[in-house]
Amino acid sequence: MLKIKNMPKHVAIILDGNGRWAKRRGLPRTLGHYNGGLNLAKIATYANDLNLEQLTVYAFSTENWNRPKEEVDYLMSKPIEMIHKNKDKIIHSNIKISFAGRKDRIPTELFKTIEELEIKTSKNTGLKLIVALDYGAYDELLTAISKMKEITQEELEKNLMIKEPVDLLIRTSGEQRLSNFLLWQNAYAEFYFTKKHWPSFNKRELNKALKTYSKRNRRFGGLNK
Repeated sequence: MLKIKNMPKHVAIILDGNGRWAKRRGLPRTLGHYNGGLNLAKIATYANDLNLEQLTVYAFSTENWNRPKEEVDYLMSKPIEMIHKNKDKIIHSNIKISFAGRKDRIPTELFKTIEELEIKTSKNTGLKLIVALDYGAYDELLTAISKMKEITQEELEKNLMIKEPVDLLIRTSGEQRLSNFLLWQNAYAEFYFTKKHWPSFNKRELNKALKTYSKRNRRFGGLNK
């Protein structure tokens, strides 16, 4: 088990490269997404074993609706099957699962499934896993601003979907951009980019990211003492 002194409290991961992982193997993109889902379960379980406080993952963005209908339909239906198949295991993992993003465009069956999962795991005390589904930071910020009673940082943060600042942002598959993910929360995050596609991002790769983070000097705009 990994042992480092400076463990981040909140890790965020952009789950990128499922399609490219599949293409390299001559497989349909849907199988890339399927394996990406399996990998999320493995990484979340390992993060829980490490006593990580919070893990937020970018599963489906507000812009991903522009992908081919067949792919979107798969992404809106396959998780239902996977959740029902592993429901008992998920509930007893002690991981607390919640979802962040728009609620009005998610298909009814998927919405009911994730709502039930949130309720069933709400009393769990381990890793707080937030799945960003139909999420976009622009949408999050505009929604938060519309609810504000006064213009202050505290009031804005109170109305955000995801309130905790990110310590470590990981993006897989070689891309080096935020893609409208947690723009406010990532203000002082440390970034870690890897060429590994998400389905190939294993425990060893997460350990490398955490070790790299532990060596970073976070000053938050100040100077070393």
